[in-house]
Amino acid sequence: MIKIMEKVVERFIRYAKEYTTSDPESKTCPSTERQMGFMKKLEAELKEIGLQEVELDENGYLMATIPANTSGKAPVIGFIAHVDTSPDFAGENVQPQIIEKFDGKPIQLKNNVTIDPAEFPEILQYKGQDIITADGTTLLGADDKAGVSEIVTAAEILLNSKNIKHGKIRIGFTPDEEIGRGADKFDVKKFGAKFAYTLDGGEVGELEFENFNAAGAKITIQGRSVHPGFAKDKMINATLVANKIISMLPPTQRPEHTEKYEGFYHLMSLNGNVEKAEMQFIIRDHDFEKFEEKKKLLKEIVQLVNMEFGRDLVQLELKDTYYNMRKKIEPVMHVVERAKMAMKKAGIQPNVKAIRGGTDGARLSYEGLPCPNVFAGGHNFHGPFEFIPIPSMLKAVEVILNIAGLSSES
Repeated sequence: MIKIMEKVVERFIRYAKEYTTSDPESKTCPSTERQMGFMKKLEAELKEIGLQEVELDENGYLMATIPANTSGKAPVIGFIAHVDTSPDFAGENVQPQIIEKFDGKPIQLKNNVTIDPAEFPEILQYKGQDIITADGTTLLGADDKAGVSEIVTAAEILLNSKNIKHGKIRIGFTPDEEIGRGADKFDVKKFGAKFAYTLDGGEVGELEFENFNAAGAKITIQGRSVHPGFAKDKMINATLVANKIISMLPPTQRPEHTEKYEGFYHLMSLNGNVEKAEMQFIIRDHDFEKFEEKKKLLKEIVQLVNMEFGRDLVQLELKDTYYNMRKKIEPVMHVVERAKMAMKKAGIQPNVKAIRGGTDGARLSYEGLPCPNVFAGGHNFHGPFEFIPIPSMLKAVEVILNIAGLSSES
């Protein structure tokens, strides 16, 4: 069992080298063919280690079964992770490296990238441990190749262990989570679990069953371009109108000024000229009423600007993208308690916190599959400063095994 457990490191390094960045501009599912390529390799590996009902569909969703090894009654539970990496930073030609027995000093990587404890003090809690980083030219991909490798390793252990009694377990791997589409074509009915866990969290002990309510806003401004020498009472500068809208939003409700349960408006992009401008915002809040208030304020600002100019020169497209899973988890809190018990059994103090973001589990919870999020062990996702301690990955595997074993007791 120990040798199989140690495979998590080999798997992670092998998976991390696979180029699986998703593409928000693509209209296909999965958004990149490279994700499907990796899924096919993963499909073959799952079959090789002995999983049953291994199925990869045309949309890049991979599911498999660990059959029950007990005749006792137990709910079908699931474990889910995503294979894509974020398009926020380079994800091709990832070169993982192991920093043995981290000594607490800055880790110097290529491109003058330094993981400095002065800037990332959380790394000091792993002093003396082996840590995996990329080489400074790419992200590492622990989000969520760590979750994938931990689930596959736990599955292999469960298939080969007679000591851990468990019911039927389903595992699932999704594409395109990083671009908000991970649950788009996930077949909850086919998956067939009563509840599940995403392995997509950060440091050891993280356990999350609430997340942001989320919306996206696209604002299009139609200005009027006139020669500046003859522009008096004629020109409408679309970029200045955009600036006016920004100035009317609460400045304290921006990401750089918020934390914990505080929501925000985040200006993702602003492009334009005198004639036309376009802005993309995301709106976030854990509290649904405050979330609705934020959307209402943006609508009112657009109305006020249009009234000022006496015409509908500003158009707003507002779309909800996901909701706080807490509403769906609270009626089945035994799912969270099971994860807590599994962590404590592994010697881990659960750190229950709210996600300042979203996961596949948020949408899956609204589709009838309660799905809190469990740590996978990584830090500083989506950039060259990313790292993951090896002992954290081993603990994640242990927690999966404990959750599986506890399932036979329900």
